[in-house]
Amino acid sequence: MENIRLFKEKGADMGLVSLAENTLEIPALPFPDTLPEGLFVKVGSYGITLEEGGRALRGDFVRLYSRTHPNRLNSESLIKACRVRNIQNPTAVDATAGLGEDAFLLAAYGFKVTLFEQDPVIFLLLYDALKRGLAVPFLKDIISRMELFNKDSIKALPHLNFSPDVVFLDPMFPERKKSGLIKKKFQLLHFLEKPCENEQELLSAALCCSPSKIVVKRPLKAPFLGNMKPSFQIKGSTIRYDCLIPRP
Repeated sequence: MENIRLFKEKGADMGLVSLAENTLEIPALPFPDTLPEGLFVKVGSYGITLEEGGRALRGDFVRLYSRTHPNRLNSESLIKACRVRNIQNPTAVDATAGLGEDAFLLAAYGFKVTLFEQDPVIFLLLYDALKRGLAVPFLKDIISRMELFNKDSIKALPHLNFSPDVVFLDPMFPERKKSGLIKKKFQLLHFLEKPCENEQELLSAALCCSPSKIVVKRPLKAPFLGNMKPSFQIKGSTIRYDCLIPRP
């Protein structure tokens, strides 16, 4: 991968090192005595981080656990938008997984979630977070309902071997880069994420797998994805969820 370096610390999980090398298609170098300049991925004894200039980002589901308590979870706008009625063991596809936070909440609600993340660095951060989360007793049941793939969802969605109840989309687009909503610790991701330039293809791919519902997460004043007007919306103070019910 261009413009990214990979380092390994002493005591690093060699399985993670090998995965990172294969995913990024670059060798892991021993971590130097002085802090490297620029953006890099580091595999240490604690897992995988993305770092730059003394800032570090690591996937973490423990901090989200308080949001999974039933009263709070049921009040989440995401859950209100994705909820399906009269279906046991509902399924969802998070086609733009990122660090998996939305998928985690869906899994906590009871969805079996298939996650697609095409960026290799973000995939590694999410893979590591899921791996560590499985070792945490109170997270294990939730994370066991999440399955991650390092694939482009536009190519993968038309070839799913099931029709999901929900396809969830949270594509990045140019206006979002200027938003004050971006938390400082997530700013590193914006070195990697690219604005969505193929909105219509993403929406068409989602429709191809015949979901019962497509839910699109957008900043409050953003245009509709692919210029398709939603069937209904769930609005918060800063973001909204556009819910599309495909015609039978």
